[in-house]
Amino acid sequence: MILETDRLILRKLTYDDFSDLYDVLADSDIMQHYPYTFDENRVRNWIGRNIERYRTDGFGLWAVVLKENGKMIGDCGITMQNINGEMLPEIGYHINKAYQKKGYASEAAAGCMRYGFEELNFGSLYSYMKYTNEASARVAVKNGMSFIGEYPDPDNTVTRVYSITRDEWLRKN
Repeated sequence: MILETDRLILRKLTYDDFSDLYDVLADSDIMQHYPYTFDENRVRNWIGRNIERYRTDGFGLWAVVLKENGKMIGDCGITMQNINGEMLPEIGYHINKAYQKKGYASEAAAGCMRYGFEELNFGSLYSYMKYTNEASARVAVKNGMSFIGEYPDPDNTVTRVYSITRDEWLRKN
C-alpha cells in the first residue's frame, strides 16, 4: 500500500490489474478527453510504464481500490509530465464509469497531493487536461488547485493547467 484515504487504498499497479484497468482505459466515455481509447496492448504498456516509474522515480499512477470490498476502480497518482515544455509533477486520475460522481477521484487525488507534499517533498503539484474536461478541472479545484493557464497542444487542441504550491496546501490543510 502506498497511501490510504477514508474509503480508498492506493497501491502499485500489477499486471493482475489488467482486466479492471482495461474496463476504465478502453471505455470511450471515460477517455473522451484523451487522444485515444486504449486497446489491450496499450493497457499492458500503461501498467508496464508505471511499474518502470516506480523503479526510476519512486512513484507513478497507482491502483485505486475500494476499502469496503477490494474492488480496483481506476488509477490515480503522480507522474512527471511535459507541461508546456517543462517536466512537472502531475496528479492524474481515471475512474471507472460505474464509480464516478461519488467523490473517489477527488479523494484519491487529495491523497496523492498529501503524498506529493509530505513524502516526495514537491514544492508544487499540477494537474493538466484537455480544455473540455470539466470533470477533471472540478477535481483539481475541489482539491485547492488554481487555474494557472492554458497552451496550444497538438493532442488536446488546448491544454489547461491547474496548480497548488506546498504553502497553499498547508494553509488549506
